[in-house]
Amino acid sequence: MIRLYDTAAREKRSFEPADPSRITMYVCGPTVYGRAHIGNARPYVVFDTLSRVLRHQYGEDGVVYARNITDVDDKIIASAASEGVAPEVVTDRYEQLFLEDMRALGVRDPEVQPHATREIAGMIAMIERLIEGGHAYAAEGHVLFDVASDPDYGSLSRRDREAMLAGARVEVAPYKRAPGDFVLWKPSQADVIGWDSPWGRGRPGWHIECSAMIRAHLGETIDIHAGGIDLVFPHHENEAAQSRCAHGKPLARYWLHNGFVDMGAEKMSKSLGNVITPGELLDAGHKGEVLRFALLSAYYRSPLPWTEALVAQAKATLDGLYRRVGDAKAGEVDAGVLEALGDDLNTPLAISRLGQIENAASLKASANLLGLLGESGTRWFQGDAASDDAARIEAQVEARNAAKKARDFATADRIRDELKAEGILLEDGPQGTSWRRA
Repeated sequence: MIRLYDTAAREKRSFEPADPSRITMYVCGPTVYGRAHIGNARPYVVFDTLSRVLRHQYGEDGVVYARNITDVDDKIIASAASEGVAPEVVTDRYEQLFLEDMRALGVRDPEVQPHATREIAGMIAMIERLIEGGHAYAAEGHVLFDVASDPDYGSLSRRDREAMLAGARVEVAPYKRAPGDFVLWKPSQADVIGWDSPWGRGRPGWHIECSAMIRAHLGETIDIHAGGIDLVFPHHENEAAQSRCAHGKPLARYWLHNGFVDMGAEKMSKSLGNVITPGELLDAGHKGEVLRFALLSAYYRSPLPWTEALVAQAKATLDGLYRRVGDAKAGEVDAGVLEALGDDLNTPLAISRLGQIENAASLKASANLLGLLGESGTRWFQGDAASDDAARIEAQVEARNAAKKARDFATADRIRDELKAEGILLEDGPQGTSWRRA
């Protein structure tokens, strides 16, 4: 049984998909105007892990996972203008960097990855439906959602309207009926990216993008909608309202949100300037799997302080696991790991359980479920090098194994000592001999 903490219900609920043969999950993707930082990566690592657990439970083809790319946004427009290039130059660059960074962290590409700029027709259609239903109105080239028309507005974040207004960056504009009404469509000047619409040339507001893309690719009600805790309000609250009013159905059956990554007392964010990117960490020599392990080392709903000690501990623990698993092939997933991950994705408990698994094949499979131990032990310690030096060391290891088999222990010891003098340490285990540099 899988239990998940549903933000809307404020409690753990047993996961019961609408259709066990097609579980639908949507995670809000990046706005590609700059390099993602390690805090941005947390939801993608966390919910990639959840998708692995769901596939284990319901079958590899039983999950449809969508993650969008927001490639039209005021920050993108500003970044492109500052460089003197078209917006797609900026978005293509940072989308590619995002994908490279996430793949390095073991995040698998989702089945569906819609781009906002390719989904404009669906957004316009949804806005028209909201206007027809009395939930939106056009004013001075804008279309705004009428918050007062939705009696359930605020049910996700559980804030009253006064508190929501106080906690949000509300644009004061004379064309709004109420300060809390939010933009579905905004006008674009001739030199700014835009599309023709019934309300004039313009571009979509941020919130409508996700609602329309979910409807187009997954359906009117999905099983799981996920993202960072900072998205609960206003983004997810507004998404839920739009979709509920457009279709008369809830947008999602379960809402999941991860906590912040911080580098001290404050959350990590580009606006605060206290960020470090996966690219910087990878360039510094850290392996992507180490960064993934570090992001999974805390319960996903809790804050995660990012420190050098956290990364060092992740590396040390992974080294130990790789030594124990050797070059074993994956077997059956350990029941204790499954139980931990089924309890609202309790990755710290699952990682702790890995340290207790004696069977190497089970350890390999159980770690694989977390997106870990994807290499063989030998490859992990020698790195990705396929150099002549690595081949030479492998040949010496084989020669030592042959000498031991022939009971020529003097030769075996000599080879071991020669390698040790080079800084190469050999480790004999049930699955054979692995080597690593000291």
